[in-house]
Amino acid sequence: METLRISSIPTLQIPANFDKTQSKKVAFLGYKQIQTSSFSLVERHKPSFKTFTTKSSSITTETENPSAPQVETQTQDEKFDWYAHWYPLMPVCDLDKRVPHAKKVLDIDVVVWWDRNESTWKVFNDACPHRLAPLSEGRIDQWGRLQCVYHGWCFNGSGDCKFIPQAPIDRDGPPVINSSMTTLRDCWLWIHTSKKACVGAYPSTVQNGMVWFWPNSDPRYKDILTERKPPYIPEMDDPSYTCLMANREIPYG
Repeated sequence: METLRISSIPTLQIPANFDKTQSKKVAFLGYKQIQTSSFSLVERHKPSFKTFTTKSSSITTETENPSAPQVETQTQDEKFDWYAHWYPLMPVCDLDKRVPHAKKVLDIDVVVWWDRNESTWKVFNDACPHRLAPLSEGRIDQWGRLQCVYHGWCFNGSGDCKFIPQAPIDRDGPPVINSSMTTLRDCWLWIHTSKKACVGAYPSTVQNGMVWFWPNSDPRYKDILTERKPPYIPEMDDPSYTCLMANREIPYG
């Protein structure tokens, strides 16, 4: 606690017929009392004091409640996983259901195409498992399957290979030397159902007029949409708001 004192200044009253010879007897009063003659021209006033009390606030770095849990900070072991989040891919208004579309997100080449059999947009890895030809340069066949432009392999909405022109399932031939395959048909059937003949399919959905995808084709994320949904912006679906969408390729990050 600090105390501040302010003293009032004594007033001097000097008459008009002041004698210069008496100027030496004029005294300026301080805090100590000074004796003057009875005919002193200085009217003494007892100085008055005013006391102001101020409280200085103390600054401390201690918390008010030491037992309260502290805010957890991100450690080096808890790194941000870029491939464990939903990402907007393309506005639906910029997509053509008749052809596949190529996109690159997080350095991942994907193809977006309309699966009319399931009436939804699909997002695949943009590489045919046969010779890694871009599926985005292929087409949608008459059965609504995504067909590769190179050798004509066809894939359904789950990424399974449903047709290989060079190895049709109904083709017959000599037996193949394999204990589990007695005919060439068994060989063709194995090729179609093999995981090596399937294309990587990413979880996808449509929200706020945009196609979103989860950039991980691992089967454990197949039903990720039931657990985590893309961030929803209600104003984009509100007709009282005006929403403009644009799509632009930026080949750098």
